[in-house]
Amino acid sequence: MSSRIADMQPQVAARWAGALYLAIIAGGLFAEAFVRGALIVPGDPAATAANIFANEGLYRLGFAVHLAYLSCAVVVSVLLYGLLRNVGPGLALLALCLNLVGIAVEASSLLQLLAPLRVLGDPALVGLPDTHVQAMAYASARLFANGFGMGLVFFGGFCIAIGTLIARSTFLPRLLGLLMVLAGLCYIVNSFAGFLSPALGAQLFPWILLPCLVAELSLALWLLVKGVDARQLP
Repeated sequence: MSSRIADMQPQVAARWAGALYLAIIAGGLFAEAFVRGALIVPGDPAATAANIFANEGLYRLGFAVHLAYLSCAVVVSVLLYGLLRNVGPGLALLALCLNLVGIAVEASSLLQLLAPLRVLGDPALVGLPDTHVQAMAYASARLFANGFGMGLVFFGGFCIAIGTLIARSTFLPRLLGLLMVLAGLCYIVNSFAGFLSPALGAQLFPWILLPCLVAELSLALWLLVKGVDARQLP
């Protein structure tokens, strides 16, 4: 199945990659900004628990959307590998591996988001003080951010590798490649800043991720609307 996707006609592969990449961006914004950003209150376990409990359906939808767009990301990885492997086979394979590892890390971290639902509704914890249960739910929800940051380190490497390949290619604009390299660097700096100095990470976020949005949105739209220059394909 993966070999058939990778061997798809370049123009068709580009259109599919662009469409799915847009779906990933939209899904990411929905799950992160409109669900978790609205329900998880930094520094306030009680408010976070109350929000999740009162909006369980929305919280579960955010989880499902996140899992769905990670599935799309696997397909996009294979499609981009198929488009760019003739530019640099080794680098294209490295990009594919980096993104698949990042997706696996992020997907496994999603389990942390299910923990608050289990904790808040677990009859075995009824005897515990509400503050303890709320703290456990809050800690699980916040721990996901660390796993997400780990996944973005690998994704940042993927962006740098893909950007380098695009910049070297003759069938996609060099500017798109340079923007993707910048996006990858921003993802990596943002993640390590959060690991090494949370205070610095808080100062950088969300501004450091704006180049990432510009780069990925530009690439997705170009692939969907313009595709590749078939005359320049190797």
